[in-house]
Formats: sequence, structure tokens, C-alpha cells
Amino acid sequence: MKKPAFYLLSTLFLFLTLFVFSTEATGQPEYQEFHKQSQHLQRGGMIVLGSWALANLATGAVGWSQLDGRKKYFHQMNFFWNTVNAGIAGYAIYQGNQMAADMLDADGVMSKHLKTETVLLVNSALDLGYIGTGFLLQHLGKKEGKNQDMLKGYGDSLLLQGGFLLVFDLAFYAVLRSHRLEFLENMHLSLSKDVIGFNLILTL
Repeated sequence: MKKPAFYLLSTLFLFLTLFVFSTEATGQPEYQEFHKQSQHLQRGGMIVLGSWALANLATGAVGWSQLDGRKKYFHQMNFFWNTVNAGIAGYAIYQGNQMAADMLDADGVMSKHLKTETVLLVNSALDLGYIGTGFLLQHLGKKEGKNQDMLKGYGDSLLLQGGFLLVFDLAFYAVLRSHRLEFLENMHLSLSKDVIGFNLILTL
């Protein structure tokens, strides 16, 4: 076999060997660590949502029972709305605690993370709908005599809850996206270092 062909085959074999062992030895643990950090961030986000929900449940119950008119319905809707938020936060925290980092491979880890980001973007669009509905209820409340207080109170609540959720979902998305891009950039740099090291071996 001619020397150029021999060196070419040797180079290809060495590169594939280094790539495979690098991926198996360092790639998977790195993805598992990324998954742990992602779960930690998501748990923190759900704690924020759960805390908001509990605060609204407490103030909503008091306001609903002690106030009248528009304010009564404002607190009533806050209470109803945040029973859902509390359930979502509690279930998400429970599910996160059940998912071990080593249960997913690299593709599964990234797919799960991207799914969460997508859900947050979809939720942001829904939040705009909640805000729009709040303005609509307030507008209808100006024309409706019998249910004026209820429509305005519910409208006030939807504006508050929708506004909070919009800020929450967009901020949460930004945090998760930043975490993902930073991880991928570090993986790229790590792979680039392996290639540089491989090229140095070839020159020796």
C-alpha cells in the first residue's frame, strides 16, 4: 500500500476512534449534568409560580369573603385562577423529582429541554389572549348594568394574572434558552479542542 493511502486510512481510523471515545466518555456525562441544571432551573421556575399562586389564594380568599362589588370579583377570580397555577406548579415539581438524570440519553435530554422552551412560547401567546380578554371584560362591564361589577372585577384579575404570566413565561424561556445555548457553545469548544489535539498528534 502506498504511503499516502496508508496515512489517509490511519488518520481516518484515529479520528473516528477519538471521536467515539470522546463522545462516550465525556459527552453523555456532560448532557446528564446539563439535564440536572435544566431540572434545577425548571424547579426554581415552578417554585416562583407556586409562590405566586399561594399568595393569590390567600389574598383572594380574604378579599372574596370580606370585600364587595368589583373588588370582591377581582379577588374571586384571582382565587379560582391560581388553584390552576398551584396545581401546575405542584405537578411539575413532583414530575421533576421523579426524573433521574441518567434516564435519558443525549437526544432525550435536549428534546425534553426544547419541549419546555416551546411550551413557554406557546403559553406566552395564550397570555396575550388572557390580557385581551381582560380588556374585553372591562369594556363589556361599562355597558352591562346588572353584572357590571363582576365583569370589571374579572377583567381586572385577567389583566393582572395574564400580565404576570406573560412576564414569567418570557423570562423563564430566556433563562432556559440561555442555558441551552451556553451548553452547546461549550460542547462546540470542547469538540474543537479535541480536533486541535488530534491535529497536533498527526503532526508529531
